[in-house]
Amino acid sequence: MEKRQEPVIVQVPSMKLFHVVVVILVVGAFFLGSLWTKVEFLKGGSVAGVQQAAQPTGTTQQAEPKVTLDTVKQAFAGSLIKFGDANKKLLLIEVADPSCPYCHASAGHNGALNKQMGDRFVLTADGGPYVAPVPEIKKLVDSGSAAFAYLYTPGHGNGEMGTKAFYCAFEKGKFWDVHDKLMTSEGYSLLNDSVKNDKTKSEEVAQFLKDEFNPQDMKSCLDSGKYDARLGEDIALARSIGVSGTPGFFVNATAFAGAYSWKDMESAVNAAL
Repeated sequence: MEKRQEPVIVQVPSMKLFHVVVVILVVGAFFLGSLWTKVEFLKGGSVAGVQQAAQPTGTTQQAEPKVTLDTVKQAFAGSLIKFGDANKKLLLIEVADPSCPYCHASAGHNGALNKQMGDRFVLTADGGPYVAPVPEIKKLVDSGSAAFAYLYTPGHGNGEMGTKAFYCAFEKGKFWDVHDKLMTSEGYSLLNDSVKNDKTKSEEVAQFLKDEFNPQDMKSCLDSGKYDARLGEDIALARSIGVSGTPGFFVNATAFAGAYSWKDMESAVNAAL
């Protein structure tokens, strides 16, 4: 007689066990997602729901972890906007974009924007802890204690016309006047909401700056295109010292990648002096 084969019985997990497994998977996914978010935050990446303003280093990315003083001096020598010479004991470089919010925070003339970035960025003039580094740099430059160079790199995307205005102003000895005007709340709005790198809006830029710089001269300079290629030269110099975002500062060979408070830079400055 042929032996009858018994049917195979497959055990189906109970609904209770199934629910437990689902809960474990959901919790695990949440944990991994949270871990990824934290890693991206620490790396300076852009993560939905995480505000960049909470980062002490702003938006700068460092392509090169180590830069020598000779490299910094070469970048200084190649820059257009510079004060002093590379033989100073203290050599300072700022890599910036006048449309970049963190650059405005560092410039110290747009207090309302600083407040929006969180408590750590509130200016001392407004009762906060943040000492904007650019005014302190200017003091050292004016006193003859430091040499300073300004380099452009597109950290926010709308700073080309503003930077060319800086170049035009520098050739007439008006860099700081035009710089400080464009680094106000009104200047931020002008570049990001209206001009947006549009070369046909040179008149608008010139009129905004009329109290600081002759508007006819500014419009003529911007329209000439004489500084169009200079933007790319600055970007290349910034990359040569490892900066591909803004703001980025150098105190001699010490890099400060982001919108650091001057308090964080002082020890490096004092050591150089």
